[in-house]
Order: sequence, then C-alpha cells, then structure tokens
Amino acid sequence: MFTNQDYMNKKAKSEIINREISWLFFNNRVLQESANPKVPLIERLKFLGIFSNNLDEFFRVRVATLQRMAEMKINAGLKKDNPEAVLKKISRHTSSLQAAVEANYREIKEQLKAEKIYIVDETELNDEQTAFVINYYDKQLEDAITPIMLSGSGKTFPEMQDARIYFFVKLKNSLKPADKKYALIEMPGSEYSRFLVLPQIDDKKYVMFLDDVIRLCLPQLFRSLPYDTFEMYTTKITRDSEMEIEAELGEGIVDKVSKGIKSRRYGSPLRFIFDSNMSDDMKKYFLKKIDFKKSGTIIPGGRYHNFKDLIGFPTLGRTDLVYQKTEGIENEIIKSFDSAIKAIESQDLFLHYPYYSFSQYVQLLREAAIDPDVKSIKITLYRMAHRSKVAKALIFAARNGKQVSAVIELRARFDEEHNIQWAQRMEEAGINITFGVEGLKIHSKLTLIKKKNGKRIAAVSTGNFHEGNAAVYTDFTLFTANPEITAELEKVFDFIHQPFQMTRYSHLLVSPQEMRKKLNQLIQNEIINAKKGLPAYILCKINHITDPKLIEKLYDAAGAGVKIKLLVRGQLSMVTTQPKLKGNIEIVGIVDKFLEHSRIFIFCNNNTEKYYISSADWMTRNLDQRIEVAIPVYDKKIQQELKNIVEYGLKDNVKARICDGTGENRYKTNDEPPFRSQNELMNHYIKLENENAEKLV
Repeated sequence: MFTNQDYMNKKAKSEIINREISWLFFNNRVLQESANPKVPLIERLKFLGIFSNNLDEFFRVRVATLQRMAEMKINAGLKKDNPEAVLKKISRHTSSLQAAVEANYREIKEQLKAEKIYIVDETELNDEQTAFVINYYDKQLEDAITPIMLSGSGKTFPEMQDARIYFFVKLKNSLKPADKKYALIEMPGSEYSRFLVLPQIDDKKYVMFLDDVIRLCLPQLFRSLPYDTFEMYTTKITRDSEMEIEAELGEGIVDKVSKGIKSRRYGSPLRFIFDSNMSDDMKKYFLKKIDFKKSGTIIPGGRYHNFKDLIGFPTLGRTDLVYQKTEGIENEIIKSFDSAIKAIESQDLFLHYPYYSFSQYVQLLREAAIDPDVKSIKITLYRMAHRSKVAKALIFAARNGKQVSAVIELRARFDEEHNIQWAQRMEEAGINITFGVEGLKIHSKLTLIKKKNGKRIAAVSTGNFHEGNAAVYTDFTLFTANPEITAELEKVFDFIHQPFQMTRYSHLLVSPQEMRKKLNQLIQNEIINAKKGLPAYILCKINHITDPKLIEKLYDAAGAGVKIKLLVRGQLSMVTTQPKLKGNIEIVGIVDKFLEHSRIFIFCNNNTEKYYISSADWMTRNLDQRIEVAIPVYDKKIQQELKNIVEYGLKDNVKARICDGTGENRYKTNDEPPFRSQNELMNHYIKLENENAEKLV
C-alpha cells in the first residue's frame, strides 16, 4: 500500500491535491476491502475485480488525457503538477498497488483452502480432473482459439485490443534447441467464463482459470507443428480510449460515436502488464512490436491479469462467503394508491436505491403509458441497461399515442453502444430523440410527465434510470407534483432543445448557467452567519470534489468557523490537515457492499435548512461543462430522510475511512458500538415502511 507522504512533503504549501492522485487514493480504498478479513472471502475476490476494472478505466481515460497533455506541453493547471510529473507518480503508485493486488490474491486463495475451495492450475490436477479439462477443451473451447504465429518473414504483429488478455507463447523443440517460434493467443470472448468449475471431490470444490486450461492443452493446440516444449506468459495492454468527437452534434452524431467506439479498441498503448517470469528478450520483442512509448507504464505482474473477471467468480453454492442479496422494499404510500401518479399528486415521495425497489419508478412510466389523462413524457437518459425496462416502457407509451421525448447522451463513457442501440429502437417506435447539446454533456436525470389538464409530475434522480445500476448504486429519486418545481424542469428541457436562450430559475440549481454561482452564495451565507456567531454548517454526500474554486470557497468557510462534514466516495482534492481550517472540515469515504452514488447538499441557513439532491459532483466539468440539475427538497419528512443518510454515513465506524489528503485511508474507529451505515439504513427503511403500512391499514 502507498501513502502520499512524499508527495505532501514536496507540496507542503499546496492546499489542493491533483485529481488523478486523489483517484488513486480512492481506488486504494477499494483495494483495502479485498484485504479486510471481515469481508466474506468471495466478496474480497470481487473487490479485487472492482479495483482492477477501475484501474483499467483510469488508464484508458485519465492517463490517456495526461499523456496527450504531456506530448502537447500543456500544464495540468494545479500548482507544480505538470503532466510529466503526475505520470511518474501514477507509474510509481500503480506498481505498488499491483504488488498489493498479487499479495491479496495469494492470501485469499490460501484462506479459501480452509473453506475447502481450491483454485488450481494445470500442474495440480489428478488424472480424472485432467481428463475433464481436456474434454472441456475438445468439446467447447478449441474452436474459439486461433493462435497467430509471429515468426517468419513478412509477419506483422497483430493489433491487440484494449484490456483483453493475450498469451505470448514460445514454442521449442527439445531435440533442436535453436529451433523456436513465437505465437500470440487471444483469450476467448465473454461467451466463455473465465473460470472452469471442476467436478467436486468429496466435500472439496475446485476452480480453474481458463488461462490454465489453455496452458494444459498447448500440446494439443500445436499438435501439427514439430514442437514439444511450450512457455506461455500472460500479457495485457491498456489503450487510449478517450474518444475525440467533433463539436457539432447535428447530422451524423450516431455514426461519429459508433466510429469512436470501434477506434477505441486500437488507441495508443498506455500500460503494459506482463507475467514477471517472462524473459527479457521476449518482453523487449513484445514492446517493440506494439510500438510502446517511453512515457507509458510497464507493470510486472503475476500469472493472471484482468482480475476484473473476479467480479464474476462462481459462488459455488457458498452463500456464507458472499454478501446476502438485497431485496429492495417498496414505498407503502405508492402501494396504497390505485396509481403511482395519484400517490405523487398527493404528496412528495422518494425511493432510495437499492434499499427500495426500482420497479416502482418503472411502474410510474408504465402507468403513464396507458393513462388516458397523460399527454406527454419527457426524459433524460445518460446510461441505459442492456435490457432496459425504462426504454421498453417509453416505447410502449409512444405506441399508445403519448408524445414521448427522450434526450439520450451518446457520450456516456463506455455505455455509448447500448445508448445508440436503444436510441435507434426508440426512434423507430415514434419517440422524439435528441442526442445532446453542442459542447455540453447532459448528465441530469429527469423525468417529466404532463397531463392533458396541464398538470405535471416529475421524478428527479441522483443516478441513472437504469435497473442494473439501481441494484448496486445508492441513488435517491424524488417524486413531486410541485407546480413551481415541475414548471422549472420544463424550462430545463426547453434549454436542452434551445441551449442559447437565457433562463433563470428560482428553485433549481442548473449547470452550466447558475449552479456554481448559487452554490457559492449558499456557502457564503454560511460564512456570514458564522462570523455573526449564528449556527453555520454544511453537510454533503457526493462522489467527487475536485473543482479548485469551490474547494477554496469551502476552505474559506472552514476558516470562518463553518462546520463542514462531507461524505466523499471518490476523487477528493482537499487537504483537511491545514491549520488554517481550524479543524472545521471532517471528510470520510465509505466503500461497502453498495457503490455510494447519491449527491445530497444540506446548508444550515441559520437553522432553516436548505436541502438539495443532484446529479452533479463538485467538479469543474459538472459545474461548467455539463447540463446538471440540483432540485430542492421541501417536504419535511423527506428532508429528515436525507439528513439520516448523511448522518448515518458520518457515524459509520465499520466501513468509513478518514479522507484527509494524506492518502493513508485510515478506517474511522471509535469507542461507539459498531455502526455500518448501509446495514443500518436498510433496517431503518424496513422499519419506516412497516410503520407506514400500519398507518395505511
């Protein structure tokens, strides 16, 4: 594990941490869960997978951007952190993290043995297991493997796809030592599991990496060639995957994004990970053939790469070694009405996923699709599920004669393909599709249902209208029929379609127009109250805080005596140990079963609190370069629920880490009884809905 002490020593006068370094701190918190003995063993493997997947995306996007900046001599804009210096820190830290990954994997593998679960390789099989593996290879796998021979004149090195596993094989003849050839084998695609479960022996369970199935069967794969000795080493490259899309978003946007997705697989290589047992001559040969840049990151690893596949490690029937599946509960008030629409018209309501079921949001859409009083549905879609129930409900509505308009963000990174496919299907069904606004990514999550009598109903969420995400991400959706709020949401849709008109909002905070300005005003109000000796505090739950101007404003507030308590999951550029902050900023980050994703802003306002939920993080891109919405919450009961979410997180002494800018990620501990916020919230909501059910009888 690494800390940021050397980095902080060099930047003693700095108040802001580079966002890339802060991201590594976050991913280190994920890695900590894989080493946590209190986490179920198979879940620990999954956290290794999440860490690996996160790191892949980090290199494909953030490191890619830094390398471009370095090549173009563009300064990163944060003090002395020029791109070259940051890239060196990233290389050093990721090498350290890779070593921790390998150590954690070895430890988990050993502990699984105590549970009679064995991860075995090709050298550890008995005769029956060997026969089983060879039969699997013969019947199911062999047709999916085609080696590319690399030796011989006129042979060019094949294009390697981003983040795919490749096996670099040396073939030798024991009778002719000088005779050798090289081959490259691509790991079969996602239609094959990375793991082969072998027949159980007594009460012992066995699992084998697909890599080792291929190793065992190399003699069979190359049986037509005169070689009897084989060396196989795993390699993987990470490529630049940040698409450059032309500014205009008119005709041809789908074609441009589609082309970008295809080119992504073959961007410039940024990171090379290899089996450290590979000989130097093989490594040099490989790097030369893929034209690897000196500024890239080279990481020696173990036998296996793409640990992200561990997310899908088989449970083997051992429910005690995984987290118990969460069954989302239902809002009893919505259930008590004949319709979701009538329930929302009666009062503001909420769903907090995954504690609550996403199905009640889908119920609202399906109901709107058949309600004769509903005239239109407008929605913004940032990420869409592969089998999106939301999209299907909208298509159903359009076929029933409703005016359906969907704003689909085609630049939702790594989900562009799903979005394009659904956009085409929805357009064919008669839905009016808008792909975006020039220069602005649409990140807000809005649904607006309009009735023939002019009344509106809205659902505004902190996360995507995506049933897959809703099972894993903690997001908060507010349902309201407040006429002032819904009228302003209509203005947001008008702005999307006519982005150059001036629009003012009395209730909403909207980027890029006014959110930054109004957040500054809300913070400044706390500063004024603190200086007057009045109550002044800010409570916030958010994913990322990296915007330098907003951070400086928070520093000013802390210096003036405003008590600031933050829950920050990911990137955090703040340093809370500075004396000038007077100990007035407390920040913790929670990594647990669910991915913390909701954004909640609470301002004291002299004890007349102001509450907002939002799609926006406090990053420059969210405040200045995206269409984002923060919606005020006026219902007192829902305000209390939002405060519970933040206070439960701050009280967490099981899964919370102290985020002070050092990168140490110390677990928050105290003498209080164990309090795990996600478990406590689930218990709280079950109790709340049971009470609601009793009242409604």
